[in-house]
Amino acid sequence: MDNNLSFTSKRDKAFFRMIVVAIVVVALVTLVPAIYELFFSKERDMLAVIITTILFLLCAGFIVWISFDIEYTFTEKHLFVRGGPFRSKIPYEDITKVNPTTNILVGYRVLSSMDALEIHYKKALLGSVIISPKRQEEFFQVLVEKAPHIHLMK
Repeated sequence: MDNNLSFTSKRDKAFFRMIVVAIVVVALVTLVPAIYELFFSKERDMLAVIITTILFLLCAGFIVWISFDIEYTFTEKHLFVRGGPFRSKIPYEDITKVNPTTNILVGYRVLSSMDALEIHYKKALLGSVIISPKRQEEFFQVLVEKAPHIHLMK
């Protein structure tokens, strides 16, 4: 029997706008030179066009993957945080504090909303991870059940 409980990430319009801006910037950097090469250059370098187009597709795909493939799973011994290829196993005994935050642009973050939680834990590379579970109150309840020693700041 699977005792794992998973939460998806909350998504809001501000985050969606940031993703669109990031993809537009990548498109400007990669596709504008390809368009120039195709339509305005006297000697077309098709290899450059192909390479910049593939680069755009890879970068945009990666941005979408890390932005929308986000899940937070409570297992028996740890909180598993996954965002695209990035994964963290946070043992419950290592969690020291959880607090709401709006500072989502700095630090290790696996989220898609401005309504976020910062989880501080002992072995964190940057001291904490910032997440945005969709059902935040339920997430808090499960976290307190799994790690009753933590300090919650609401």
